[in-house]
Amino acid sequence: MSPRRTTVEQSKGVFEVEWPLFGELSRALALKVVRDYDPDIIVGVATAGVVPGAVIAAILDREFHSIVVSRRYQSESVRETPTVFGEVPHAVRGKRVLLVDETCDSGATMRLAMNAVVNGGASEVRTAVAFKTGAYEPDYHALATESTIVLPWDREVLFQGELVPNPLYRETIGG
Repeated sequence: MSPRRTTVEQSKGVFEVEWPLFGELSRALALKVVRDYDPDIIVGVATAGVVPGAVIAAILDREFHSIVVSRRYQSESVRETPTVFGEVPHAVRGKRVLLVDETCDSGATMRLAMNAVVNGGASEVRTAVAFKTGAYEPDYHALATESTIVLPWDREVLFQGELVPNPLYRETIGG
């Protein structure tokens, strides 16, 4: 199976991912990776890429680290270029690295993280995402879709001690 071949195709709209499906997609992604690549270490792109990255690391029994890449928002509709915060894990030096994020659209965040890991001394870096949502082609993905993805951990947030619908997705999921 080609690493770029999709597992499932979805159409436009909203795709609410439940925990069991997320688990199966993470498992499928880990199996795709291990058939084609033998990473020494898994690096999750924080924040949301840490969840699938940690699951894949556990399945493959590999060391796990994270790298913080984030966008600062000027307004709700205008985002700045992603930025790496903090240091690249020293453990990547001389290692084959699998860089994992939850979604990938333009690839700006993934390219920035990949360059940081390469500059950190990794011997080889490949990329994996649970959801490929745009033109960027990661080395591996579990599902390709043009839908808006709502992940299980994004659905609700803690507010004044209570779980409430995430205001970022209020219109998307009808909360």
